[in-house]
Amino acid sequence: GNEGRHPHTMSSSDMMKAFAGLLLLALLLGQGEAKVMEKCELARKLKASGMDGFRKVSLATWMCVAFHESSYNTKAFNNNGPSRDYGIFQINSRYWCNDGKTSGSKNACNLSCSKLLDDNIDDDISCAKRVVSDPNGMSAWVAYTNKCKGKDVSGYVSGCRL
Repeated sequence: GNEGRHPHTMSSSDMMKAFAGLLLLALLLGQGEAKVMEKCELARKLKASGMDGFRKVSLATWMCVAFHESSYNTKAFNNNGPSRDYGIFQINSRYWCNDGKTSGSKNACNLSCSKLLDDNIDDDISCAKRVVSDPNGMSAWVAYTNKCKGKDVSGYVSGCRL
């Protein structure tokens, strides 16, 4: 019978199975689904990462570029045919990251393009800093030239406690 065994206690093997299941769940969740970032959340993250004034580019300008490139979506993806753009800054596979399908990719940021599609934007920020440090500077981004350059971009950070 069941004498001496409490029906509400788990055996150690059941406990291990439950723990393994939780661990797997944590790992899957930990990968992080991409997300559309809130304006002020992104502004604070970029500021904390040293983007305000990096290569003389204001935080509001970076925010303008991110808005027009990806609508602050960390999973933004655009297929241009011969190359592709990835992530919140739409970083291109021809020059900056390796997606394994862009012939002659320079991979100047030395990273896999897929890393630019998760909700951890640290690598996106590092690569954007690398891009703007190039002679072309901000003009690497079409959105900068068409939507942000010479415009009042203060609205991209207004209302944020920075």
